[in-house]
Amino acid sequence: MAMYQNGGTEVDPAFRDLEVRQDKIMRRLYELKAAVDGLAKTVTTPDADLDQTVTSLSQSPTATAFRGTADLDSLLGKDLGALRDIVINANPARPPLTLLVLHAMLCKRYRVLSSVHVHSSVSGVPAQLLSCLGPRHADSYVRQRFQLGFTLIWKDVSKLQMKFSIQNMCPIEGEANVARFLFRLVAPYPSDPALATLVDSWVDTAFFQLAEGSAKERSAVLRALNGALGRDPWLAGPELSLADIACYCCVLQTGPAASSPANVQRWLKACENLGHFGPAHPLLQ
Repeated sequence: MAMYQNGGTEVDPAFRDLEVRQDKIMRRLYELKAAVDGLAKTVTTPDADLDQTVTSLSQSPTATAFRGTADLDSLLGKDLGALRDIVINANPARPPLTLLVLHAMLCKRYRVLSSVHVHSSVSGVPAQLLSCLGPRHADSYVRQRFQLGFTLIWKDVSKLQMKFSIQNMCPIEGEANVARFLFRLVAPYPSDPALATLVDSWVDTAFFQLAEGSAKERSAVLRALNGALGRDPWLAGPELSLADIACYCCVLQTGPAASSPANVQRWLKACENLGHFGPAHPLLQ
């Protein structure tokens, strides 16, 4: 030990360097543990049979700067080294087109590790459903390179379910509610209560009347859409919102676009021009 002039002691520089290296090692071990814990959680989930798996990555894994990290931390809380896993159970008889569109939007904002699994409760899942999140990527096993995990499990469920990696968070049920959760990771909900209520109203209308309603209810919704789109280019506010995404997917699920009223057809074309809806089209054929 070297001595201070006032009689105190000075820490040996070699010892200080050792402490710094130890801190780096402990941080790396923490990150590795979080990655292994996340991987174990996905592999051991009882919802999936992992012998039928497609894993994909939408962006190049060589980039070191993650986009949107601060946003995720503010929305979901900071979780050092852990991959935030979104796990969705969906019935292949009712593909969740809205969630596929939102998945594509998430991939443009974050680095997303995407995978598709098939549960033993279903069989004969079409190829387009197995590849709906994109092609398999060779580096998909390196979980620590990603910000979000997005796992879609085709399963015999009566209602779509989503589980998230936050321990104190209850599962979310229903495509409309899951879509609301995912959209908040892409863009903020309107701060104006009236506008936020309008968005929610259109989302509920899309899923409960367009997608599940009678022919009479669907006709009434198309008339309401036509009227609203005659006044404004989008359904809620000056730009695309979750209301437009939900209604777009449900309109196309109920019939050909050519049978829709004129304002609705113009709006459908405007939605397509934005480029967000490509993942939904193969499942409509």
